[in-house]
Amino acid sequence: MKKLWILGLLALQACNVFEVHPYSGRITGPENINNRNIQKIDENTKGKDTLTYIFLSDSQRWYDELESAVKHINTFEKVDFVIHGGDLTDFGLTKEFLWQRDILEGLDVPYVVLIGNHDCLANGEEVFEQVFGPTNFSFMAGDTKFLCLNTNALENDYNRPIPDFEFIRPERDKGNYKKMVVPMHAKPTSEQFNNNVSDIFQSEMNKFSGFLYANYGHEHQYLVNDLFNDGKIYYGVPNVGKRQYLKFTITPTDYTHELVTF
Repeated sequence: MKKLWILGLLALQACNVFEVHPYSGRITGPENINNRNIQKIDENTKGKDTLTYIFLSDSQRWYDELESAVKHINTFEKVDFVIHGGDLTDFGLTKEFLWQRDILEGLDVPYVVLIGNHDCLANGEEVFEQVFGPTNFSFMAGDTKFLCLNTNALENDYNRPIPDFEFIRPERDKGNYKKMVVPMHAKPTSEQFNNNVSDIFQSEMNKFSGFLYANYGHEHQYLVNDLFNDGKIYYGVPNVGKRQYLKFTITPTDYTHELVTF
């Protein structure tokens, strides 16, 4: 009898531990956020020939700084949307995703989020997909296509096609776009990227009409690289902890960018 009582107590404790496990996938609050906000971006930018957006990334552990970034972005009158380049979390914890999401929900403009390598840890990718949506997606803003890609091949042990050319190639024929931007978390030449296909990747990007440039995070610093010596620039953004982000404006004939300190 005593042994049964002890086993019962241990089972009860195990259940309590399970209920508060940090990798629990139980989600409260908004879900499928990217799709919701993509619809808003499409509606808000229809017919616009000039776009302004913010690209920030790697806000894991920098909650206060992310709140400050949101407040700072909200002071601009002509920002159309925000792209977060991934690594909302350090450990792929459900609570990390929700805390960061709740801060980003304070933005006055629509936002979308890419998946980072830290977000792939544990069951983080499942949580990401529930809260934000698919890890590869695209959207239109005015006449510009934003091709948002999962480039975290290392975290998936190269067992999956990342970058996923079966997603990328059909995107060339989707949407009435004149220009194209490629946001991602880890750039080609990063340890996260599958560099066995980096040249093929760039070749596929150049097949898109009006490929302008790429945005990326991961390296936690401001970088401007012509990685393939073809005039297509990859712009790296500092982590949010450095209290900086990038602001891009795309016009009918050109684009500009600015490193903003807040």
